[in-house]
Amino acid sequence: MDSLLFGTGGTPHSSKDKSSIGGIERIAELGLGCMELEFVRGVHMGKDTALLVAGTAKQLDIKLTAHAPYFINLHTSDLEKIEGSKYHIIQTARIAVHCGVESINFHAGSYEGDSPENAYEIVKKNLVDVLERLKKEGIKIIIRPEVLGKSGQFGTIEEVLRLSSEMEGVLPTIDFAHWHARTGKYNTYKEFAAILEQIESKLGRTALDNMHMHISGIKYGAKGELSHLNFDESDFNYKELVKALKDYKVKGFAICESPNLEVDAQTLRDTFNNIY
Repeated sequence: MDSLLFGTGGTPHSSKDKSSIGGIERIAELGLGCMELEFVRGVHMGKDTALLVAGTAKQLDIKLTAHAPYFINLHTSDLEKIEGSKYHIIQTARIAVHCGVESINFHAGSYEGDSPENAYEIVKKNLVDVLERLKKEGIKIIIRPEVLGKSGQFGTIEEVLRLSSEMEGVLPTIDFAHWHARTGKYNTYKEFAAILEQIESKLGRTALDNMHMHISGIKYGAKGELSHLNFDESDFNYKELVKALKDYKVKGFAICESPNLEVDAQTLRDTFNNIY
């Protein structure tokens, strides 16, 4: 991408029309640059609507991405759930491409008492199958496993970067708040810069030019994430993160997931624009 775009995870709260199209229109009115389509409770959009979404986004020069359903788990002994999880990723991709989306992100699952290494191999095997099915259908889209915020969930930075380095068509979704909640660290300029350097080292400069990030305030405990918060209610150091993103010339999507959505999204944009 040519720049770093700031937007919301879903339709802004201030949108009078709560549809995806209404959300895109409100994003443009707010002077933001992107929006994540939230299919988190299932894909309930048809092709015709998706094409209208794509047309609106193109007309208003708003870039789109998409989030697959929350109930995905690619590491479980329940084979029916595995197949259902693959279906949810593929169905999200089918509709997302009609919306003009180039990548989708998802939560890969949990360890369920298994070792992280064994869980990794099972998740990878299932993602290989997803990618093969997408290729057979002629669907060209990047799939992005997300960094997750709880210690029992599959999705450390190392895991999502390893998947991305070993599989074509896979890139990470870096949720900085999740990683802060999970580790209790990674909340300073130096630590944010270290993450960006880790991404570049593992995946190359092109990964920093095509980032998908989630940013929010966050509440956390001993086992990690508890809930998302607004910046002014959280200890998350978004100003230092934004400074690191600017210094490292990061491009792509910066999706705000704070409860106040567009308020903190605009804060991120304004902070970024006013640095230096």
